[in-house]
Amino acid sequence: MAEFSSHAPGTFSWAELATTDQKGGVAFYKSLFDWGVKEVPIGPTEVYSMFTLRGQEVGAAATLQDDERKLGIPSHWNMYVTVANVDESTKKAESLGGKVLAPPFDVMDAGRMAVLQDPTGAVFCLWQAGRSIGARILYEPGALCWTELTTRDPGAAETFYVALFGWAAKHSAPGAPMEYTEFSNNGQPIIGMMKMPEQMPAHVPSYWMPYFQVPDCDASATKSIALGAKGMIPPQDIPGTGRFAILQDPQGAVFAVFTFTA
Repeated sequence: MAEFSSHAPGTFSWAELATTDQKGGVAFYKSLFDWGVKEVPIGPTEVYSMFTLRGQEVGAAATLQDDERKLGIPSHWNMYVTVANVDESTKKAESLGGKVLAPPFDVMDAGRMAVLQDPTGAVFCLWQAGRSIGARILYEPGALCWTELTTRDPGAAETFYVALFGWAAKHSAPGAPMEYTEFSNNGQPIIGMMKMPEQMPAHVPSYWMPYFQVPDCDASATKSIALGAKGMIPPQDIPGTGRFAILQDPQGAVFAVFTFTA
């Protein structure tokens, strides 16, 4: 079990689904990961759907904002990084070439956040814990276990994130079949980065994607498709590490499932 009462700065600590169909999205993930759901009112008619594992919060879902819909932004996962001070980290990100999409604001007494875009176009959120630390469980089946950046400029992205969060970068060995960068936070490798595949349409921006740990990658991929998801990359091995698959949920949000090598 990997339960937490706090997260070190620089940790991806929360995954939040922004979807065109909150009810449908919640039903999909609840069935896929056997999550519990706790509905928290956030307005006259809106609710924030908290996903739980053993009664502990592991993620959430909300309806895509109207302004995002107008911009044509599809359903997606918002990934949050814990920081000690949101205001200071936002200023630092801006000085490093990042763009502030939503300046720091309080989320009632839960915490304080900001929405940023890195110099390569990928959007992410900062989180300063108040009452809520983010996910109470990480790195076990049913929880977030890895977060990956697909970017059109790995060099610029690495420079930005290393300076902003103090991550340590480890590059794939020369001659490896694919260039891949592994980032460690406080000595723990929990973040990856790869270059955007050449065949990706030009309009697809750089993006962050969550990996959720599962007991059996193939079984989860099959179940996901049976529940209405689309297979993007079928189950395949990462030698010496594990097995993964990339999927697109029925509303269009992309995510991955992962099983570690026993």
